Amino acid sequence: MAGKAKPDLVHQNAIQVEAILKEQRHQTIHTEFSINPFRKLHVLADKPMSTKPKEEIADNTDFLKAFHKARQEPTKKYSMPQTESQEIGWVSTTLIPSNRIDPRINFFRTSTDVTIHKELVLRSTH
Repeated sequence: MAGKAKPDLVHQNAIQVEAILKEQRHQTIHTEFSINPFRKLHVLADKPMSTKPKEEIADNTDFLKAFHKARQEPTKKYSMPQTESQEIGWVSTTLIPSNRIDPRINFFRTSTDVTIHKELVLRSTH
């Protein structure tokens, strides 16, 4: 019978130790974590009857600056639009200053004899 014999417990243990050592050699452990400033953060309040003391969190100014910058609207973050969609409405200020007296820009509702008569007819039929 040609074939390999099943390894005994000593050989199985040696194979497992070798595999673990190989994993540990190529593994890097990350110990520094932070919250992604580009995602919305949902903070939940404690329960009203909780007696647990509040946690004191040290201020990280760099993180807070990045977080607040990420939450700004695009016109405050960037000087120019970054995408084609942002070009629509990028300049939101009015091109002509508002003047309520100028009849070229403001079209107020006016009534004439014909419109007054038609309005009275419509009111009387209903």
